[in-house]
Amino acid sequence: MKLPDQEKSREIVFNALPVNQAKLALVLLDGMQDMNVEMGERPNSIVVHYDVCDYSLEKLEAALLSQGFHLDNGLLYKLRRALIYFCERNQRDNLSVPPAQQKSAKPFVEAFGHHPHGDRDDTPEEWRGYQ
Repeated sequence: MKLPDQEKSREIVFNALPVNQAKLALVLLDGMQDMNVEMGERPNSIVVHYDVCDYSLEKLEAALLSQGFHLDNGLLYKLRRALIYFCERNQRDNLSVPPAQQKSAKPFVEAFGHHPHGDRDDTPEEWRGYQ
């Protein structure tokens, strides 16, 4: 079951130089499965739509950087990216949390039995059944 908050629309803003980076990135990312890419409102930006379980902005931008693209590194964009990276990382971690594991009581019972405590019955075995 997908939650509505899992669907993300993120803008990736490129540096003005070299020119046409946004168009090249659009062509590069357009063929990726379960992702929609379109040109942004600004001439040097694209908007990607993806499920946070499949992709993250941090990994997408890292892949673009490794291919030689240059992102806009203005202070506002750096802060925005850092916040989005943090939020998506936490959301991905929360969505993939395994269910709580049931612990067997047997090891705890055995450990409890080996330690001296006040619940021991010092009555001999032959007297326990005496009525």
